[in-house]
Amino acid sequence: TGSVSSECLGNLLRITLSAEYFEDKYLSFSVVDQSGIAWELDEAMASQCGYAVTSNGWSDIEFHASALSCHSRLEKDVFTVTVQIKASHTPDMKNATTCLRSASCYYDPWSPRELVCENNYMEVSVRRAVPQTVKDFIQDEPADRTLDFPEAKAGEASIWQIVFHQPEEKKALLLSDAWSAGYGFNITDTRVLLRIPYTAVQIQLVEDQGITFSAVRSSTFYKQQWVILMVDTAVACPVDGVDYINKTIIWTVPKYIQLLSAGATSFKDVLVEAGVDLHKLSAKEMASRKYVLLNDLKVITMKIPIGAEGGYYKTSVNSGQHGAKYIINVFLEHQWEDNKWGLTKYTIIKEIETPFEQVELAIINNSNLSARLMNVTVGTFFLDVELVNLTIEGAAVPLPEAVQHGYLTYEIRYANRSKAYIIQVPFDAPTIKKEYLRADMRAYTLNVTLAFITHSPSESFTVPVVTVSAVKDAVLPSARGFCDGRNLHLVITHGNVDRNWLPFISDWHLTPEAAQKYKYSLRDNGTHLAISVPFLSSHVNYEDFNTSGIKASFHITLRDGITWANRRNFSISCIFSPSELIQCLPNGTVVITTVKLGYADLDTSLLVLRDRRCKPSLVTEKTATFKFNVNTCGTTRKFNSTTMTYENDVLYFRPGNNTPVYQLRFVCWYAVKQTLDVHYQSKKIPPPSIKPGFGSLALSLKLFKEKSYSEPYQESEYPVVKYLREALYFEVELLQPKDARLELNLDDCWATNSGSQDSLSRWPILINGCENSEDFYRTVFHEVNYSLRVKFPQHLKRFEVMMFTFVQGTTLLQE
Repeated sequence: TGSVSSECLGNLLRITLSAEYFEDKYLSFSVVDQSGIAWELDEAMASQCGYAVTSNGWSDIEFHASALSCHSRLEKDVFTVTVQIKASHTPDMKNATTCLRSASCYYDPWSPRELVCENNYMEVSVRRAVPQTVKDFIQDEPADRTLDFPEAKAGEASIWQIVFHQPEEKKALLLSDAWSAGYGFNITDTRVLLRIPYTAVQIQLVEDQGITFSAVRSSTFYKQQWVILMVDTAVACPVDGVDYINKTIIWTVPKYIQLLSAGATSFKDVLVEAGVDLHKLSAKEMASRKYVLLNDLKVITMKIPIGAEGGYYKTSVNSGQHGAKYIINVFLEHQWEDNKWGLTKYTIIKEIETPFEQVELAIINNSNLSARLMNVTVGTFFLDVELVNLTIEGAAVPLPEAVQHGYLTYEIRYANRSKAYIIQVPFDAPTIKKEYLRADMRAYTLNVTLAFITHSPSESFTVPVVTVSAVKDAVLPSARGFCDGRNLHLVITHGNVDRNWLPFISDWHLTPEAAQKYKYSLRDNGTHLAISVPFLSSHVNYEDFNTSGIKASFHITLRDGITWANRRNFSISCIFSPSELIQCLPNGTVVITTVKLGYADLDTSLLVLRDRRCKPSLVTEKTATFKFNVNTCGTTRKFNSTTMTYENDVLYFRPGNNTPVYQLRFVCWYAVKQTLDVHYQSKKIPPPSIKPGFGSLALSLKLFKEKSYSEPYQESEYPVVKYLREALYFEVELLQPKDARLELNLDDCWATNSGSQDSLSRWPILINGCENSEDFYRTVFHEVNYSLRVKFPQHLKRFEVMMFTFVQGTTLLQE
């Protein structure tokens, strides 16, 4: 099928599984032998038998098989490999789809010695030459090789035996023992192959020209009649040799490695080629990619710009930070001739991965102000990244559940094989922080942390996203003020920005407890904040005082409850009668209150009357109150034909000065002779049957559907909907006590536009038991007669009111 393709690459077969089909699937590989038995592949078997499974930069899965792998079939110069591939959506591989793929590759000619360095194993295959007798066999280290023979002779029952040459000893293993230790072998009519995993115990790390190699020095023996045959199966593969300088990968491989060149004295290069993903590149192709291949006397060097064509980037995480690594699968083929082996073909397949480099992510705010929708794009990412959850207000929320919080996430992919994520959330979502900025501007802040995972390997990282959108939708609080005879009132209508604003009088926070202490009224019903303070109180300012009145003002500042910044100022000023400051009682007692006006340093406690021994009985920061008799404190008296006048002064003296800097004169008039006409008429009143007193009464107020008062509205029927001027039928009943001598009388009855009887918006329905004379549609009383339901008619009052609503100007008031 198009999802699986194969390719012959010299002595390797590559089978590629398309990511388009196999992405997000669990895979297993099995290799089918010549008997039709499928051997499931794991890491150990792959490195022992000459297989490798990798992925490329396009997320395709690649399966590599050596020409002399364990299960390949060789016929002349053609090797055939059959692979069984299973794909499933679950890790237990249930309901897996099976694909059987067989591929044949022609490979010829074989070099006398071929060395392959794969990513997970080393492989050496040598031509089986004409057998030599032991005495004629000469090796690069004659004395050393002579010692091999006793070990070879010791295994009389063995067919194959391998001897590992290590610095401290030589170790001989039978073929079966070597196989159990993870080594791979293959024998054909013309070749002997040894395959060594990089995890093998006998691997040594050796250095050649400053480059470290994984190396194994070994000799493979077998007996043919009385002749012992041996082949040199030494192999070495570079471990390092990669440097990163000026955004360039520099890969250096020494030529004619000593371990592989023992016994040879002359060398000649035959071929040096390089490529990517097992494809050889011509000099023109390399130049177009800005690759450089240098073949010097002792080393071969390949230079590749980081990010160049042929490699790919993958996501990497370091200490929780998002970054990337550049990966390129290069290979080098070096062929040389020497006077020992003849032609040697040395192929190195190497995956080069650059060090971690942190990558900054772009967070772009594309919020739609008209749709009131925050729209943030985060990216870009490589395709190996997946968004798994959002952390909202400290809680990790999986993506499916994030929708319940108002968060929508979208993944968008780009043509360059990258992607980004879009986060959308309404401005009015509870988790969006709203903050007043200035004038009519509000700031909406999105604060969310995105959690990601990467695939191959599985790592995790987070990206905090904090974006702010400024919107012209702020509604500031407004206020209206009024005064009655003795109080100043401010009613503040809340906006949409002052939920956390607090009322202050100067630097004093006006809390409900503080208001109660000063006998102020502070009420907040959610839509309005009402503040009332007495005319004579500590926090009222007095601005002007003359015979026509005293100007008093009250100031409130709303402060931000978080930053404590002043946000809004309101004030109310009224003119109060001077009579509010003085009381002339009939018994000759005078109560006078003076206010602090015009003198910032005036100490109200030092105010006195004409007789300086008369001091105030009550002092606040701004007022002083005197209480005295008209015959004391230096009060003077004057008479005329109709009145008697008493005068005194409130004075303030600075220390050491007998001239007052403050003087307030007050006067009380009493009529010398006064006649009052009282009109009265006698009325015969029967003696009361009950003594006046206090007690508990149980009352009920019901709304009836009709004038007959036969059917009241039930609780489940509220709220009751009525139209303007439609009649409402009320009944008030005395429930307890049931005493026939009692009669129910209604005094005052009023309607409000909220559930609170103390609401500032109210309309009287009954005043002193009578209809409201200012109402166009007056209240109508209905007679109550005895019935089966009404045992005591005098315990009930019924009245009818026309439906109305509260308005201010032309605006309907609602709470």
